[in-house]
Amino acid sequence: MHDGLSQHTLDSYRTDLTLFARWLKEQNLNLLEVNGEALQDYFSFRYDKKYSSRSTARLLSCLRRFYGYLLEQNLMTTDPTAKIAAPKLGKPLPHTLSESDVEKLLAAPDQEDELGIRDLAMLELMYASGLRVSELINLEFSQLSLVQGVLRVVGKGSKERLVPFGEAAMAAIENYLKKSRSLLLGSKVCDSLFLSKRGQKMTRQTFWYRIKHHAQQAGITKHLSPHTLRHAFATHLLAHGADLRTLQLLLGHSDLSTTQIYTHIAKERLKTIHGQHHPRG
Repeated sequence: MHDGLSQHTLDSYRTDLTLFARWLKEQNLNLLEVNGEALQDYFSFRYDKKYSSRSTARLLSCLRRFYGYLLEQNLMTTDPTAKIAAPKLGKPLPHTLSESDVEKLLAAPDQEDELGIRDLAMLELMYASGLRVSELINLEFSQLSLVQGVLRVVGKGSKERLVPFGEAAMAAIENYLKKSRSLLLGSKVCDSLFLSKRGQKMTRQTFWYRIKHHAQQAGITKHLSPHTLRHAFATHLLAHGADLRTLQLLLGHSDLSTTQIYTHIAKERLKTIHGQHHPRG
């Protein structure tokens, strides 16, 4: 039933099931006696207690997995979650950058400096592949194929996926390997692809500091997060015609609903373009 879920998610699911079982006990029911009506009562109880939509959505995901498992084991004959609709989350849209802002950011690192050469390789690769920051800084040589232009990425829940990257990222990485990495490494030994100025694996904090530094140099005043380039990757792919399923695979999302957040950004962008360029916009 783990399905590669993180320990944090498993702990949350355990808490959700414990609270649900406790409520059922007060109703003189147990987990195997639940039907759709009892579930609706529990969700109404949670609504009255002002639980957030996000935690309720997580609970429903937990119960669907739980009762799906019981059905597989022939411990139940019907799925009580089948007709329960997920609550609307009203997710905040991730902060992202326009394509021109990304160009400015990528032009900022000094290519006469070993740290600037490294930073451009990291920024190009993140924008080209949509990696999470943790995935980027944890990359090792064995995960990179410059010949094929592909990364083997280990994502959340230790799930592996193959992610392609283009010529601009490839050129930046090759330049980093040729001119910068050995200078940063010195006499040390390290399998990490991207190194700090001390010749060790880059930290998330250092990379975030470098992003902010280059954004400031580029005159970008928009709000940034460590995942801004990941969000830009997703938004720009959709705006140029990529489909959600492909994007889901590239981003390493286990659930398509997580990927759908980007359709809202792409729609807003299309509205803006329409308004600017349509004769009756």
